[in-house]
Amino acid sequence: MKRKLISFIVVLLMGVYGCAHTFRETAGEVTPAAKGDVYEETLENGLRVFMIQDRNAPLAIFEIWYNAGSINEQIGKTGLSHLLEHMMFKGTPRFGNKVFSKIISKAGGIDNAATSRDYAYYFQKLAPDRLPLSIEMEADRMRNLMMDNGEFLAERDVVMEERRMRYEDDPQSLVYEEVVATAFKNHPYRWPVIGWMEDLQNVSRDDLMDYYRTQYVPNNAFIVIAGNVDVQELMAKIKAEFGPIPKGPEPRKLHIQEPVQKGEKRVYIKKEAELPYVISAYKTPNVLDEDSYALDVLAGVLSGGKSGRIYRSLVDEKRIALSAGAGYSNFNKYPFLFFLEGTPLPGEKIEEVEHALYEEVQKIKDQPPSDREIQKAKNQIEADFIMGQDSVYSQAMVLAEFEMLGGWRLKDKYIEGLRRVTPDDVQRVAKKYLVEDQRTVGILIPVKKDESESEK
Repeated sequence: MKRKLISFIVVLLMGVYGCAHTFRETAGEVTPAAKGDVYEETLENGLRVFMIQDRNAPLAIFEIWYNAGSINEQIGKTGLSHLLEHMMFKGTPRFGNKVFSKIISKAGGIDNAATSRDYAYYFQKLAPDRLPLSIEMEADRMRNLMMDNGEFLAERDVVMEERRMRYEDDPQSLVYEEVVATAFKNHPYRWPVIGWMEDLQNVSRDDLMDYYRTQYVPNNAFIVIAGNVDVQELMAKIKAEFGPIPKGPEPRKLHIQEPVQKGEKRVYIKKEAELPYVISAYKTPNVLDEDSYALDVLAGVLSGGKSGRIYRSLVDEKRIALSAGAGYSNFNKYPFLFFLEGTPLPGEKIEEVEHALYEEVQKIKDQPPSDREIQKAKNQIEADFIMGQDSVYSQAMVLAEFEMLGGWRLKDKYIEGLRRVTPDDVQRVAKKYLVEDQRTVGILIPVKKDESESEK
């Protein structure tokens, strides 16, 4: 799970704006649903459908997920996935500009969308009997999206301004972005979901339309529905609306092999800011690897709120940091990063904060955490995971995220893996992954406004 650092890092770890095991149904195959089970069916055009029936839910959720995150872009064309998400609300010949959200709102529902490194998804929360609206309109914009050049240019400007606010004008976010870009050499995770500003400035309407036609096809998508729904009735509607959409080109398979890092990397960012900042990133596996469970617990021990080792040591005891913590992002299609971060108190040195972060890791390498610490971290992670599924929306989200990872059934193995973690496991992964030669460090060097302006 993603352990919280300061608020901006939570968003960045998720990489959201707005494989060891794979599971696929054959076309037309149906898995009957018992109580509490997931109903599955795959249409002839490759569109997969999953339904969770919950008789007690007052509302229902419709989600459609596309394997169309920023990892599907290429150098020189970054930001297409997120920009397309914006354009998806510009309408079709049948449902005009901004009509989609107005119809959902008029029906008493809400809708939204998001894009990450790995996927883009769109959802509506409605009364169960209004779900046919979602099915009808999502099928329409899967194939009939309008891409007026004037609207495209205006929305491109909106995204560029969003980038300025989130990165260009946010010093810590800028450091995070540089660290990720430096950590990876041969991996699309190295560019931000929102894209590089230079690419956004140069992307064309035709670039985006080509991306839409390639990625937004039935065989590159799946639907998740949850709530008090009539499964057979909705399946009939899905087949009627989505069934006629032809299967698209076979999605491009990504074969990514990141070279082994052979020494620490450092980047220094000069930016107008009040205080310096340090963030260290270590390459670590994702949830498909057994070590991920111990890394999850390690992050909990180091950064489990104010009682976590890092906060207690750097903020409460040594009083050298304004904020400090750790974070681990394991719910990605590919291995990502484990982070340590800290902001010194005014007058304190950034070098001391960085050294103190490494000291806390070294203590775990020297001696495993106590059984009590491990159990506390596991309890918190498990509680977050279970309580995070207390609504039909979150149930649908969890199923979809694991389906993106390789198969929704993997979610049932997550808690099992977590419970197996021992103190020795936590010590072992700290020694294995949190090592100097695998580290990429970013340092924010504050400058005054006039200095920052002169460097532009």
